[in-house]
Amino acid sequence: MDAAVLAWLLAQLGPATDQTDLLARYARLGTARAVALEVLYERRAKLLAEPLQLTVNGVATLDQSANLTGLERQITSVENATAPDEPNGGDTLVIAPLESVHRRRHHHWRR
Repeated sequence: MDAAVLAWLLAQLGPATDQTDLLARYARLGTARAVALEVLYERRAKLLAEPLQLTVNGVATLDQSANLTGLERQITSVENATAPDEPNGGDTLVIAPLESVHRRRHHHWRR
């Protein structure tokens, strides 16, 4: 795994993510996207294993629903992203249609 791949993984998963774990996963899985998705799927599974909402009557309420929603968005983002170890991964080329702009010509008539 090169520095660009590691930087991308840390950007997707957070800077506190264990780099040794990422290296081992990359050696096993072979792509940065697969590593990121595996980590995110595990985080989602861990959240789902616990109650999403816990209320202690009159004391406190803990709601993890927003965290689950955020993880789902992050998973979708990684699924649609191009990692640096994929073809064109380091290069971003945006192709967009150009709009034709018609300019009116103002004729100044001399008298």
